[in-house]
Amino acid sequence: MKKILKLTLVLVVIITVSAFTTKTNSADSGYKIGDVATDFELENIDGNVVSLSDFEDAKGFIVVFTCNTCPYAVAYEDRVQGLNKKYADLGYPVIAIMPNNTTVKPGDNMEAMKARAKEKGFTFPYLMDAGQDIYPQYGATKTPHVYVLQKEQKGNVVKYIGAIDDNYQDANAVKTKYVEDAVDALLNNKEVKINETKAIGCSIKV
Repeated sequence: MKKILKLTLVLVVIITVSAFTTKTNSADSGYKIGDVATDFELENIDGNVVSLSDFEDAKGFIVVFTCNTCPYAVAYEDRVQGLNKKYADLGYPVIAIMPNNTTVKPGDNMEAMKARAKEKGFTFPYLMDAGQDIYPQYGATKTPHVYVLQKEQKGNVVKYIGAIDDNYQDANAVKTKYVEDAVDALLNNKEVKINETKAIGCSIKV
């Protein structure tokens, strides 16, 4: 009897600790295609707080969860820059969000983000999800992990979730540019043919 009570107590402690220490980090609990993404207020590398509502003229957004320290994210930096250069003026700016816990990954702290943005010449907001509250809402699990949103009357509707393209190793060997295809379709009032792919990258650090 004592043994059973002891095992029960241990189990209760484990469940309680898990409930209070584990952040949701599953795509299953995040946005699905057709969901309306809620807005946020996150600090940018210039010290200003940025929200999607700040972009009054935007037709939508290319939201990229990314960071400094993941090799996959680094491999995609120039392509993310290219997306912003191509689509910001057409109404779909890139909004980059760094979701990692900076205690676990100090190379992703705000000073490191500023340095990286300056080094690479980022032309888009590079925001910190300091409370790690936003990425679980989206269901992001990787860096990079992309969400294409279309601004509609009811809000910013999720139209694409997943990878930037089909080859993280070599931009010159890419056969399908998922994000570009999605945004091009939206700009032409067409349906996004491939609206979900598997994001390839590093797990978000909690």
